Amino acid sequence: MGSRKSYRAKAIVLDRTVLGEHDLILTLLAETGEQLRAVAKGVRKGRSRISARCDFFCESDFLIYQGKNLDVISDAATVDPHRGLRTSPEKIAAAAAVCELASLTSFEESGDAFLYPILSRTLGAIEEASDQAHLDIVVAAYAFKVLAHSGWRPELRACAACGDENPLFFSLIAGGLVCGSCAATIPDAEPVSPSQIGWLRSLISLRFDELLVAEIDDETALFLLGHAHSWAATALSARLKAFEFALSL
Repeated sequence: MGSRKSYRAKAIVLDRTVLGEHDLILTLLAETGEQLRAVAKGVRKGRSRISARCDFFCESDFLIYQGKNLDVISDAATVDPHRGLRTSPEKIAAAAAVCELASLTSFEESGDAFLYPILSRTLGAIEEASDQAHLDIVVAAYAFKVLAHSGWRPELRACAACGDENPLFFSLIAGGLVCGSCAATIPDAEPVSPSQIGWLRSLISLRFDELLVAEIDDETALFLLGHAHSWAATALSARLKAFEFALSL
């Protein structure tokens, strides 16, 4: 490595891109909340000693050398492999969906101390989820929590258009809940029940420990996941392919 400077970074692997025959470019969320990109050389070889620590969703402590174009990973130690994510296709899909969002809400050379711990806890909650309904609400909660933190918080207390305290519809265009009078003039306004409104609020306000033990039916969970996807795709102006796949299961 010569005289190039090195640094350590505790980080979660968000994505991997093939580079040449044996290498990967890793997209990482560092503990600082900063997004990093670095080359892991030789990890596609069968005998690479750090291959497992560079796997999707793995939480590792990386030793990284600064490079001219991309930094280079020299070593890695496992912090949390999140093995429980690999116990079912549904959990893998859920983890991929939240990491997709993490990659779109974190930025290079721009740290945010909120982002790493909530992603780490969300991956743990996905491991702990006992059924599909709880997987769905964990992913939905992560989406709403992270987007709310980043400035895309939906209005869930009163009508987003006029302030009426009895909203009965949800609108992406208006930015959240709207009342019946305003809904008549908003093309995408759709009715929501008091129970659904309560759940939308709970996704932001409740901790993951509380969500994992909450009683919820499959239909409500799917409603929440669908609205989280729509809200995220609209806010980020992006097609969320991993999120779409999670919705299809």
